[in-house]
Amino acid sequence: MMRDISIPARDWGTLDSVAPGVHGLQTVMVNLYTVTAPDGSWVLIDTGLPFFSNRILSWVGRQFGPGARPSCIVLTHGHFDHIGAVKELSEAWDVPVYAHPLEFPYLTGRSKYPPPDPTVGGGAFTILSVAYPRGPIDIGPRLQVLPADGTVPGLPGWRWIHTPGHTAGHVSLFRDQDRVLIAGDALVTTKQESAVAVATQRPEWHGPPAYYTSDWGAAAQSVARLAGLEPVVVATGHGIPIGGPDVADQLDDLASNFDDWARPSDGRYVREAAVTDERGIVRLPPPILGNAPRALALVAACALLLIAGQRLLRRV
Repeated sequence: MMRDISIPARDWGTLDSVAPGVHGLQTVMVNLYTVTAPDGSWVLIDTGLPFFSNRILSWVGRQFGPGARPSCIVLTHGHFDHIGAVKELSEAWDVPVYAHPLEFPYLTGRSKYPPPDPTVGGGAFTILSVAYPRGPIDIGPRLQVLPADGTVPGLPGWRWIHTPGHTAGHVSLFRDQDRVLIAGDALVTTKQESAVAVATQRPEWHGPPAYYTSDWGAAAQSVARLAGLEPVVVATGHGIPIGGPDVADQLDDLASNFDDWARPSDGRYVREAAVTDERGIVRLPPPILGNAPRALALVAACALLLIAGQRLLRRV
């Protein structure tokens, strides 16, 4: 059973200024980041939800000046809420997009992601996950493979770390000099499955969003690897950044107790992980049929409420 690990108020961060040279922007429920290099150039990490390209352009314009563009875009992974504006932005800026090769099937039009599991994690976003886009998109020739030596293009002093579990090609970014971690969705600081938690943004340590995590064994190993870095600042794909002297110990607690606090007790990918490779999906475990009728009923109820709300707004 998952345990929430609340964070002391003094350790809460903001997206405005995560760490020296690191700034973030939230697009409804997911974060993206700019990271500035010593020479003044900068890199965009992830691109948030669809339809936010204009807001992102305005935001980076305020930071770097009108017409500014990054040296490249780096994707932690290719889920819809992290690549929503990547095609528009990469075309507008004419810059390369870097990702792990195991994410390429979902970024080159070759394969959809494994289906979400609406039976794990609870909460409204879990129920609605069956309706989330699974891709693929096709970025085209701008898509490039992250360097095999772990360096991050355009960002000396940073390295990328393969942190699979949430997706097979998920990566996190780390700056050794001051131990700043951009974790993507390898772990998050809000209960992303819960609409209430997302709305309030109360900082809590959690594993990756459960409904879209397809390999729980790999996810546990990735959290342990990130905890071993002993970061001082952690910026995640969901939830506000957290920094302070207790962060390393808190992450170590999460890693040490991952099976009890983060891994669901049962679920489609808890029993057996999805198997994927550079071509995309190879093999999927069967869905948990016992919980499917309840999940489908809840999805139908949410859809009916949405339709009713739209009709009500038309009358106002």
